[in-house]
Parts: sequence; structure tokens; C-alpha cells
Amino acid sequence: MDIALLNRRITIQRNTPYSDAIGNHLLRWEDYYTCACTVSGESGQEDESAGLTVDDTNASFTLRWCDAASAVTNTGFRVVFDGMVYDILAVDHMSYKRKSIKLRCRKARC
Repeated sequence: MDIALLNRRITIQRNTPYSDAIGNHLLRWEDYYTCACTVSGESGQEDESAGLTVDDTNASFTLRWCDAASAVTNTGFRVVFDGMVYDILAVDHMSYKRKSIKLRCRKARC
């Protein structure tokens, strides 16, 4: 892996439960891991959904393998890149060689 290509920073967030002051169980997004990555496969289109035009931008983030990154799954985690939130669709461990991990993502609909 060419280290010069890892020129963008992303933050991976984890969905964690907590209890508020009166005992309600809620979920919140907390920063889990920040790293350098390569952004590739960025493509986008607009889609019509329930009378609204929505942005369906896809992107892939390739990052170096580490224990924290290898624990990321497509449920309970998301990526923040340039202030935009991306839902993780798939995690590719690149043949399990422990060199890199590719996160295939779609821009979250807010």
C-alpha cells in the first residue's frame, strides 16, 4: 500500500446506548476511530423517493489495517468525511491479508 495515497481523514463513529436522567434508554453517535484513508469510487446520482429528490452518493474508503479498524461492521458504525455522514454498506477485509480494509458507503439521508 502506497502511504502517499492516504491523504484524506475520516472519523468512524459508533452507535452506543446510554440512559438519560429519567432512565430512558437512548442511542447516540460517538467518535470511535479517526484515520487517514484513500477515497475512491465516488459516484452520485439523484433519486426520486416519496416525492422528494434525494442524493444517492456512493464512496469507498480504503484505510490501513489495525485492530480498531478490523472491528468495524456495517451495523452500528458510520463514517464522517468532510462534514458529510456516510452509512457503511459493506466492509471488505481485502482477502484478510491484514494490510488494508475497504469501507463501501452511501451518503446518509437525513
